[in-house]
Formats: sequence, structure tokens, C-alpha cells
Amino acid sequence: MTALIELDAVSHTFADGSAGLDGCSLTLSGGRRHALLGANGAGKTTLLQHLNGLLRPSAGQLRWRGHAYDYGRAGLSDLRRRVGFVFQNPDRQLFSALVEEDVSFGPLNLGLDEATVRTRVAAALDAVGLAGFGRRPVHQLSFGQKKRVCIAGVLAMEPELLLLDEPMAGLDAPMQAELESLLDRLAAGGVTIILSTHDIDFAWRWADHIHMMAAGRCIASVPAHQLPELEGALQAAGQRLPQVLAMHSELVARGTLPAGAAPRCMDALLAALRAQPTELSGELQV
Repeated sequence: MTALIELDAVSHTFADGSAGLDGCSLTLSGGRRHALLGANGAGKTTLLQHLNGLLRPSAGQLRWRGHAYDYGRAGLSDLRRRVGFVFQNPDRQLFSALVEEDVSFGPLNLGLDEATVRTRVAAALDAVGLAGFGRRPVHQLSFGQKKRVCIAGVLAMEPELLLLDEPMAGLDAPMQAELESLLDRLAAGGVTIILSTHDIDFAWRWADHIHMMAAGRCIASVPAHQLPELEGALQAAGQRLPQVLAMHSELVARGTLPAGAAPRCMDALLAALRAQPTELSGELQV
């Protein structure tokens, strides 16, 4: 798998002397869905801010496709065109009066012509399910709609990598389902996605790769299917086993289900249960 971004012993010390990252090493492959797990203060947001150059390391090195990050003006401009960042709080990212003005800001700064910008804005709004919202005042949007406008603004830059800091925070269940569906569509379209989350059940259901942070370091980085083998790392990262995994293990131990690959979501677990023969169904078949 192609290495999109590599962190080599990256550390970051804030102005007050506190450590955000402490010798963090991590390799992120392209074309995948990555979930970043860890307790508050583990370094998740700090790591994401390093990935698109919002923060610079105090020590260590980051590489994009094998080349060291260039922190000059032109280098950062090119990096941020390729690596888009969506903040946890959309009000930190939205600053224009109208939706279309906000989404067009990035493409206009790239020097694109007006027709190309209009095309990109329309495509980005359509991708996030906000077609027809271009002339809507930003302050009239719901919290979830504001988040989607932020994502549209990044998508209009046509990035290779999308970073999202706690994208589900502040969203109710229906809005979370809508956002998950959007992320699925973007990933299917070839966008590499890295998001931080506290929701282990969502990470297990959604991600291709799971990375666990603790005390400013990545303590585990595995394909998602290997997560059941890492209970120790989960505990160190302040996480529990996904509920569907815990339930599956109990059902296997009771002999209700045969041992095998663990389901990634509750629907899959229920389907496995329904597929098992029951005493009643056996009697009826006789």
C-alpha cells in the first residue's frame, strides 16, 4: 500500500511548555479510511494539525509521498490544496455570509477561473447533500449543515486527503448517519479520509485502519480487523472493546454462535444469529 504521509519521531511542544506529541511515528496509506482513537489530551487533534501544516514539529519529520514537508509559503499552499482539514467546531471555519461564498473561497485562492469555481462549488455542495443551498445565509444553517458546508469547502479544493477532527461531535443520531453515509461516498470516490473519534463502535464499523494514541504517541496502528487482538492497547488509549465485539465473544463462549470472523456492526451480528437453527425450527422441519 502506498505511503501517503509518514511521521518519523515527531514531537511538538506548545508555547506553555506542554507536549502535544512526543516522538510520534505513524505511516498512513492512501485510498483508505483511517480512524484515530485516544482519550482527551492524547494528541489526536495536534497530530491532525501537523498533517496539513497548521502546526510544525519541534523535532522529527513529516513526509508527503516520500518527500519532507516544505514549510515555505509555496510549499504549505500546495500541501493544503492536497490535504484538507475540517475543524470540530464549524464556526471556526466558516466566515462568509453565504454558503457559496464560503465554499468558493479556496478555489478562488487557487487562481481558478470563475466558471471552474462555479462548477467545483456546485459539485461540492451536491456531494454533501446541499445542492441548492448556495444562496442560503450561513447563520441560518443547523449545526450539522454547517459541518457539511465546511466539508464542501474542502472538497471544492479537490484534495487527496481529508482530515476531520471529531466529525460526529454535536450531531444527533440522524445527522451522524447522514455524515457517515457522506464519508462512505467520499471514500468510494477515492478520497483518503483520516478522522479522530471517541466512538469505538463507529471506528470498528467504518474504518479500514485504526490508530491508537496515548500521551502524544501512536501506540498501535493496525488494519481494523486486527482490533480484537489489541485489548491492552485499547485500554492504554482509554478505549473499550466495541460493543458488537464484546457481545459476539459472549455468544461464541455460550455456544450460540460458531467461532469465526467478528461482525463489524450490530446488523451483521443479528443476521448471524438469525441464520442459526433453533430447536423449534428443527422440529418444524421434521
